[in-house]
Amino acid sequence: MLRLDKFLCEMKVGTRSQVKKELKQGFVSVNGTVVVKPEHKVDVETDTVTYKGRELLYKKYVYYMLNKPAGVVSATRDNACTTVNDLLKATGYEDLFPVGRLDKDTEGLLLMTNDGELAHRLLSPKKQVAKVYEVGLKESLSAEDIRRLEEGVDIGEEKPTLPAKVEILPENHIFLTITEGKFHQVKRMMKAVGNETVSLRRTAMGSLKLDGRLAPGDYRELTEEETDALRGDSGRTDEERRKGGSR
Repeated sequence: MLRLDKFLCEMKVGTRSQVKKELKQGFVSVNGTVVVKPEHKVDVETDTVTYKGRELLYKKYVYYMLNKPAGVVSATRDNACTTVNDLLKATGYEDLFPVGRLDKDTEGLLLMTNDGELAHRLLSPKKQVAKVYEVGLKESLSAEDIRRLEEGVDIGEEKPTLPAKVEILPENHIFLTITEGKFHQVKRMMKAVGNETVSLRRTAMGSLKLDGRLAPGDYRELTEEETDALRGDSGRTDEERRKGGSR
């Protein structure tokens, strides 16, 4: 159960004081009955709440796909640089955070959410969720370079990288699929085979593929199908999802 004023605030109707004014004016109904008391309790799973005739479907967690542009940092706040959160201010959600990080000069797919549990599962090394990058290289890869990358290379860590998958593209570009998320990993892997990364763009994370209609800096909310698939990637069960309060 949730207080009606808190419910309305979370649904971005307004601030707590603004919501109280909207209630007093009779703009809010619960199950067809006008409610003016902010302390009125609503069941987010079964009650129907309408604001000015529009039904409000409660979402505890939200999920956005961002096509991150170069020059933007994967952080919630930064005193010197534009952050990925700055790009999503218009959503009204102030508790969003990026699932994983892309370097400042790296572009492409970034999942933004307020679902900490799902993020933790997707980033867990045990899950080995695949990430696909389009990599522009200074030089073409040799057959030996590809073999080494696909077997695992030494990037200065305790252990070599886990096996990757390489798909050759035109003009010294490749698709590189990895299941880890070490610091500057792709660039370090290319350096390990004597090459240099000149451009980097993430195109997929698990089942989630970058929407080709999104220009750099654009974003959209995930579809229900995309969200369910991500939960499958993370190993999160339907029962755990329901307990999380998603509707």
